[in-house]
Formats: sequence, C-alpha cells, structure tokens
Amino acid sequence: MERAQERAATGGAAGAALELLVHGVGGATPEKMLNDPRTVRITGDDTAAVFRRADDADADHPDNATGGPRDRPVPEAYVWCNLTSGNGTRALWLLLLPFMVVNLAHWMRPAARARTRPVRLYGLLVRLAGLSLTVLLVAAACEVALDLTAWQCAGNRSCAERHSWLRFLSPELSDDGWWSLPGRRLALAALVPTALTGLLWYLSHRTWRAYESQEPPAARPEPADPLAHTALGRPGFWYGRRLVARLRAAHTAAGLLTVAAAVGTAAAREDRGPGGPALLDALGWLLQAALAGGALATVWVVCRRGRSERRLDRELDAHLVRRLPLATLVLLALTLVYAGWERPEWRSAGRLPGDVTFGGIALIQGSLVIALAVVASTLHRRSGTDPDGRAALRGLGGPAVAMLACALGGVMSGGVSQRVSDWLDGTASSLPGPPVLLTWQASVIPVLLIVLLGLGGLLARHTVRLVRDQHAAVLRDYAAESGDPARTRAIARARAMATLTDRGPLVVAVTATTTLLLGAGALVGAFATGKTPSSAAEGTLPFVHGAAQTGQALGSWLIGLGFILFVTWGRRAYKDASARRTIGILWDVGTFWPRAAHPFAPPCYAERAVPDLTWRMATWTRATGGRLVISGHSQGSVLAAAAAWQLSPADRGRVALLTYGSPLERLYGRWFPAHFGPAALTALHEEVDCWRNLYRLTDPIGGPVRLSGDDCGPEVDRAPLADPLAYGRTENHPLPTPLLGHSDYQADPAFAQERARLLARLSPQLPTQRADESG
Repeated sequence: MERAQERAATGGAAGAALELLVHGVGGATPEKMLNDPRTVRITGDDTAAVFRRADDADADHPDNATGGPRDRPVPEAYVWCNLTSGNGTRALWLLLLPFMVVNLAHWMRPAARARTRPVRLYGLLVRLAGLSLTVLLVAAACEVALDLTAWQCAGNRSCAERHSWLRFLSPELSDDGWWSLPGRRLALAALVPTALTGLLWYLSHRTWRAYESQEPPAARPEPADPLAHTALGRPGFWYGRRLVARLRAAHTAAGLLTVAAAVGTAAAREDRGPGGPALLDALGWLLQAALAGGALATVWVVCRRGRSERRLDRELDAHLVRRLPLATLVLLALTLVYAGWERPEWRSAGRLPGDVTFGGIALIQGSLVIALAVVASTLHRRSGTDPDGRAALRGLGGPAVAMLACALGGVMSGGVSQRVSDWLDGTASSLPGPPVLLTWQASVIPVLLIVLLGLGGLLARHTVRLVRDQHAAVLRDYAAESGDPARTRAIARARAMATLTDRGPLVVAVTATTTLLLGAGALVGAFATGKTPSSAAEGTLPFVHGAAQTGQALGSWLIGLGFILFVTWGRRAYKDASARRTIGILWDVGTFWPRAAHPFAPPCYAERAVPDLTWRMATWTRATGGRLVISGHSQGSVLAAAAAWQLSPADRGRVALLTYGSPLERLYGRWFPAHFGPAALTALHEEVDCWRNLYRLTDPIGGPVRLSGDDCGPEVDRAPLADPLAYGRTENHPLPTPLLGHSDYQADPAFAQERARLLARLSPQLPTQRADESG
C-alpha cells in the first residue's frame, strides 16, 4: 500500500486516463465498486479512502511498461461511507435530529443575485431558531430532572416510596435529611441537564476536530461577485471551523444558562415571598440580572457573525470560545450554591413554572418561522431566477423545514416529559404532571395524523390513476403489442411510485402549515384555560368533551409510543451495524451541508469528502496531464459536482462529469435553489469539459438535470434508460431482467458508452475546444 501511495502522489504517464467512482447513499465496498475482489488503498485512511484494483496500483507510473492507462481508463473508487455510518456512538446522533433539520433550513433559502440584507437576515433568523431548539432540549431535560423528579416526585411521599432511589431526597422518608430541602434537590438534579449540555459540547467538539478542521486546497480569496451563481466554489465554503466554534460556545452557554434559570428562578420566587430573607432576595435579583446579561451576550454571539466563505478563515476567536462557556459554568455553580442555601420553611408544591418557559419558546419559534417566511418570499420574488417555478414551495421550503424542526423538538421534549411522568406516577395520579402546554401539544397530534392520513389517501388515489395511465406508455416504450399484464403492471407501478418524490413539497407544506396552526391553537388553549384539554372541556357538549378526552389520551399514548420507538431504534443502532447503516443513509442526505445554523447538528461529511475529491483530482491531473472522468452515483454525484466547483478553472476544464441516479436537480435543485438552481448547474456545465447524466423513470431519487446542449457542450441528459433492460425474454436476455430503480446503473450498456464518449472527448494534455454537438 505504501508503494501505491507513493505512485499516487508522484504522478506518472502523460496521457493517462482515470475514472474516479464515487458511491451514493448507503455506501459500497471498493470490491463491489471496482468489480474485483483484490483492491488496494492508494491514499486515505480508515474513514475515507481511494482504492484501486491491485493490478492497477502502479498503472499510471512512468516505470509501468504495460501501457495500461493509454489503452483503457484506470478506475478508482472513493469510499466515504464511514463518514456517516461508523461505530456505535453514531446512534447518539438520533438525539440531534431537530438540529440537523433546522440546519437544512439555512441552506434552503431562495437564490439571490448578491449578499443583500435579506440574505443576511435569513441566515440570522435560522441561527436564532437553532438556538431556540437548544434551549428547548435543555428545558425538557430540566422539566424531567428538576420538576417531575426532584420537585414533584421527591416531594411526594407516595411517589418517593415507589422509587427507592429517591428516598434520600424525600423530607418524610429521609427525616428531613440534608438533601431533602427543595433547593438542594434542584441543585442535585441540575447535574442531569448540565451533563446533557456537556455531552452535546463533547460530540460537537470531537466531530469539529475531525470534519470542520479539514482544509480544502489553498486558493486565493474570492472577490465579491454579485453575479456568482453558487457559493460552493468559494475557497472557504467547506471550511466552517470558525463559525462552528463560535456557535458551539454560544449554544453551550445557552444550555448552561437554561439550567441556571430553571434552578435560580424557583429559589428566587421563594425568596420574594412574604417573610423571605432580604439577603437571599437581593442575591436572587443579582443572579437573575447576571443570567439576563449572559443571555444577551449569547444572542449577540449568534447574531454577530455568519459564515466567511470567500477565504479560508483560520481565525478561531479563542478567547470567546473558551471564556463564554466558562463564565456561564461559573454562573451556574453560583446559582446552585444560592439555591442550596438553607431555607427551612421552603416546601415543594405544584409544578415549577414550566408553562411560561415552554410557552415562551413556542411563541418565539412560531414568530421566527413567520418572519423567515416573509424574508424567503421577498428573496424569491426579487431573484427572478426561477422562471419555471421549480423551486420547492416557491422559495418557502426553508421556513417550512424550520417549522418541522421546531415540531420535532416539541414532540421529543413532550414525549420525554410525558413518558417520565407516567413512569414516576404510574396509575396513582398523585403528581401534577408535566406543564399543561405539553399536554395540549400532545393532544393535537391525532389531528395532525388525521390530516396526513387524508393526504396519504389522496396521493394513493393519484398513484393508482398514474399506474393505469402508464400501462400504454410501457407497452409503447417496449414495442410490445400484447404484453404480460403482470409485467406491465409491475413496470407501471415502479414508474408511478417513483413520481411520489416529486410530491415531497406538497407533503412538507401540508405538514408544516398544519403543525403551525395546531401549535398556535395549543398555545392559546393552554394559556387561555390553564387546564388540560379534558379539564377545559368539562361542562361543554358531550361530543366536545369526549373528543378532548380522546385526543388527550390518544396523544399521550402516541407521544409515549414515539419516544419508546425512538429509544429502541437508537439502542438497536448502537448494537447492530445494519441498523446503524440505515441511520447513516438518513445522514447521507441530511448532513451534506456544513453546520451553519446549529453546532450540535450531526457533522457535515462533505467537509471531509469534498476536499478529499478536490485534492485527488487536482493533484492527479496536474501530475499526469491526463484525462479524468469523475463518475458519481446518487449522493456521490452531488459530492462530485461540489468537488468540481472547488477546482481551479484550468483543472476543471480537464475533467468530465458522469452522473447517474443523480438528485442534483430533482432534489437539490428544487430544495436548495441558491446553490443548485438552474444558474448554478448551467455554470457547471459550461466550466467542466463535458457532462452527461443517466436516469431511469423508475428511479425515485435520480432524475434529469434539464440542461440543454449549446456552445458549452452536448445536452447533459441522455434519454431515460430502459428499466428493465428487456420487457420479456430475448436472445440477449434469455432470463427475465429485474427492475433496478436506483441501483446498478453500471450494468446498463449506456454507462460504458457514455464513459467512452467522455474519455474520447477529453484531450490527453489540454482541455478540449468546445464545439456544438448533438445530445
């Protein structure tokens, strides 16, 4: 392997031809990608690496006498699947799902002709929404540990008797032991949300070292270009080290301040009561003022700076990154000491003021989403870059996804709180339970499910009609006058099911809008009545009361079931590599983008993969002067395009792009128009030597790129590939051929034809002079 790495670094024969294969979602082995059981790693590590066949390890070295690269392209496989599905700790990333989703919303903004104020405002609003999710998660941990466990259960004799591990916290069962005072119980329980905040910091810091700290090839800073079509070619786009460090410090501080506020507010409320000690009352006011100051400083850090993409920003703001979390940690320690001070008359009763906390978070999140929608709509109208209306939800994809992120955070918070409350209280009904707002939010879940079931029914009806319509098209495409009805139905069904991907914007729009309306209704109901839905409906019509009881009971059951399934899935993923790979597929799509809105989101694997591919293509083409085709399948085609944008114009002109099963336009172009919109893809078509794209009508992920041929090269899209290759038995296919959908594009003869065409178009030394060609 060392010899192969030396060959890869030194380069070799002029006129060599290289095909760099990049796999898609779910990963692949180098043996399968290269169709050879004997492979060797020529560069990279155990996380991501480039492989060749053992026989091709020295193919492009000057001492190689076989002439291999001159006769045929040498295939290389870039394997990056371990970036998203590695060891068992990746199962912890399930906790970060809302953070990942809100981070996606940052990149879904509509295209803009320049970095205008609305663009900066859009990024700021998403970052604030991400900050609110951190506060929500830590507040949920405080609700479980401080309110339900330390305040309610430990303060209730019957509940503490059922849970023996809480006896030392119970005033009755511990004979007024040292830990039985409410303030000390809260201080001890505060270690749980503090540990959660520390865990999030640790995960973010560890992945920051492994991902964000990977430098792309050095490039000159890019001057401001109001006509630039995409930011993916900027030198600092895949190097978000500084911003993630700043956001990590701010979100860690926000989590610690949330814990301090939960503990300190309860103690200060007691001290402000009649007969409260004046000294502790004054200290309480001072601590609350300090907490408010810390919160303002945290928000300022989040708002102060966005991403710096036009250059490699190697600065780190070391003082801020260290001092802000440390200062809030000291403030939390002082708050715990203050809360644990002797207050003999203090008794725990009722709930901690969680309704105000969760209600305030919900109100802020809803306001941020609405403001984000206004900004996104303004950007979409002004841009004028979507004449065909391909952008998802007319530019409102980002606000809709941000709403879904907030809903996910609310469901996870409510599910944990409801489940822990049921476990602590059992059937005794001796505890007040979680805040009323969380009960209202759980109660509207059945309504949301009814709406989604109705939408699912409409989509199923549309799909059935489409299957019938596809019957004639299938027979026409295969020139089968009277085919096998079962075979025809199977092909028609596969084509119809593949179109459901294009209904994604409708599903997201309905879900986000319904969630926003139901969340607003739950917020109004909780604050207007101060009671659970069942209690608030007492004395109304029997139907209304029955519906409220049913919704509350069913919602509580559903949210508890969802929490159990979530934990079960995470536990299975920790132990089972195959389940972990399934989670990895989700992250393949969700974590392509850098962490620009939330530092606790799962890490961006492209910040390692894109520099890897860029380094490999740039060094190989410069060393050999050879021809290079980068072949990307599925998500690999997105990585290939991103890497091509990072190349210098001279290197980019020596590269041809072959994509298959590619979501570049169908998913990324529609949902991320600022970066993969028509202008960006057209610019890429103009700047690489040539680009060809393969797709099937049965593929639910890949699709056409929709770029026509002109003076920048031939048409990108080849006509849809036949799937299956043959309708029935033929001389070339004596056995029935399978439906392949999204997989095995290389098995189609069209793949070899297009690869040969691209290699023939590339000259051995210099970029080809472009000429008009038919597609």
